Amino acid sequence: MTVLGIDLGARRIGLAVSDAEDRIAFPAGVIASKGPKADVGAVAELARERDVRAVVVGLPIHMDGREGPEAKAARQFAERLAERSGLPVELLDERWTSREAERVLAGSTSRRKGRRDKGRVDEAAATILLRTWLERQPTEGPR
Repeated sequence: MTVLGIDLGARRIGLAVSDAEDRIAFPAGVIASKGPKADVGAVAELARERDVRAVVVGLPIHMDGREGPEAKAARQFAERLAERSGLPVELLDERWTSREAERVLAGSTSRRKGRRDKGRVDEAAATILLRTWLERQPTEGPR
C-alpha cells in the first residue's frame, strides 16, 4: 500500500506516490482538472486502483501565512476526497513546493515547453510535497 501526494491546480492535478515502505516519493503523472466533483471522483478512483492507504493534499498558503481561496478549495477537496474514498486525507503546507519544483526542473537537460513543462512542475511539486510528508513521519521500527 502506498501514500498518494496531490498538488491541486486550476488546470492540472499533480500526483506522486510513495514506495511500499513509505521512504521514497515518485512522480505519478497529472490529471486534467475538470471541476471539483469530477476531480474528487478521478482521484478516488486512482487511489483505489493504486491501493493507496492515505492521501496528502498540498495546502496553498500565502507567504505571510494567510489562506486565500485556493486554500479553501484545497480544504474542501480534501474533505470530499476523504468522504468519497474512505481514506485518511491530510493537508500539508505547500508554500515552497512549486518554486522548488521549478528550480529542480530548470536544471534538467530536457527543456520542454508549454503544457508539458507545467505538467512536469505540477508532478514534481506533488513529489516534493509527498517527500516532505514522508520525512516528517515517525520512523520507529518498520512501517
